[in-house]
Amino acid sequence: MTSLSIKACCADLYASDLARLVLGDSFHPGGIELTQRLGVLVGVGSESRVLDLASGRGASALHLAGRFGCQVVGVDYSTANVSAAREAAERDGLTARLHFQEGDAEHLPDFADASFDAVLCECAFCTFPDKPAAIREIARVLRPGGRFGLSDLIRRRPLPADLQGPLAWIACIADALPVEGYVAECEAAGLVVEQVQEDDDALAELGREIRGRLFGAHLLVSLKHLELPGIDWPRVTRMARRAERAVQEGILGYALIVATKP
Repeated sequence: MTSLSIKACCADLYASDLARLVLGDSFHPGGIELTQRLGVLVGVGSESRVLDLASGRGASALHLAGRFGCQVVGVDYSTANVSAAREAAERDGLTARLHFQEGDAEHLPDFADASFDAVLCECAFCTFPDKPAAIREIARVLRPGGRFGLSDLIRRRPLPADLQGPLAWIACIADALPVEGYVAECEAAGLVVEQVQEDDDALAELGREIRGRLFGAHLLVSLKHLELPGIDWPRVTRMARRAERAVQEGILGYALIVATKP
């Protein structure tokens, strides 16, 4: 699969009503509680301007704006997600603090240098095909002293062959990095990593999250709402079981990383 097709497949899956049914409103382990924690770690306050990358249907952005009183811009690759997020902001009376738009995390031309106090990216960075480009854009739009908060899947050992390939990528498995890999990406873009927290509570939810993504992809393909040619669907069930075992064995985990722009 090309990088564009990977992005499109991920966008189609996470924009679906099925994804919301299986994974809830917040498409990442730890849910809103983890978003709250990440917001505190990056120092979000009422005067902050925050960029939420891969903002989905807006659950995290809505919480940040409501809880901290900050301004939030959500960027997502999916037209359907952006539309749903805008409707949610209007429903909750938060349109003055929230703006959602389509965009690619690897290329953010609409935003000026040093235009955000904080950038958050939850359980999505590992799906970006060009991670160096994405982290350079994050560093560019952060003001000096601003913080980047990342929560994402990590791998502690090499992944077995049956947890690789396009379907595993969509499930956020195939291109998960070791903690050191995320740190290196941040440092290469000129950011200074301040904190790394491996999250056991979020880890307990990983098996359910991964199973949900794989199940969702399978059903959307069956309904012809998503194209994943060449996928051996009987293998999906085996992959889901293997992924859950990888979580239990400690091969896969979850971490929060906070980095500052000097």
